[in-house]
Amino acid sequence: MKKILILEDDASIAELERDYLEISGFEVTVISNGREGLQAAREGNFDLLLLDVMLPEIDGFEICRTLRRESQIPILMVTAKKEEIDKIRGLGLGADDYIVKPFSPSEMVARVNAHLARYERLTAIGEQQREQDGIRCGALRIQPAARRVFVADREVALTNKGFELLLFLAQNPNIVFSKEELLERIWGFDSLGDASTVTVHINRIREKIEEDSSHPQYIETVWGAGYRFRM
Repeated sequence: MKKILILEDDASIAELERDYLEISGFEVTVISNGREGLQAAREGNFDLLLLDVMLPEIDGFEICRTLRRESQIPILMVTAKKEEIDKIRGLGLGADDYIVKPFSPSEMVARVNAHLARYERLTAIGEQQREQDGIRCGALRIQPAARRVFVADREVALTNKGFELLLFLAQNPNIVFSKEELLERIWGFDSLGDASTVTVHINRIREKIEEDSSHPQYIETVWGAGYRFRM
């Protein structure tokens, strides 16, 4: 059963969305607070997000921006605003679709189904391609399923966490992640964890994959911000 997260602070609209989606066979979670909703979206393994723009504490635009750094699940923004600039902003931040209130519940369900089907097709194609080719960047090649890393024709051995850290960065190229974000994503620690763990693993990875670890080609340090994988 597909899981849908609704972030909506209007109880009547949230109830309408939930009822129609549940009738259509979805498992639905409703949250009315932006901060709580963002946390749930990051931790709940949902298949699609229905995201209202006007939410308390954190608005829908910021939630969309944050999630798009970490996930490609379909995001359908729902709002009463009709201004063209709001639609452009939402889509520019990575939203997949835009629904303006008032809307037809049947059309909403149809859009949800269409975006889920599209995401499944793209995911399947991407997985097949990654299985065949892996991730390539210069002389570096990463095979996710086999958990193998090659530099040119030479295989290099990484620890489990080292491999997961390299793979995560390579799957999200050109995005800066702080040490705390990487600690949470790879080790599951919150921001109170020891961020030096990340530094140690980055240095070990560089020793294995970089021609000159003091001048890294792949994993770049962004001073004061974190690390990014240069693709």
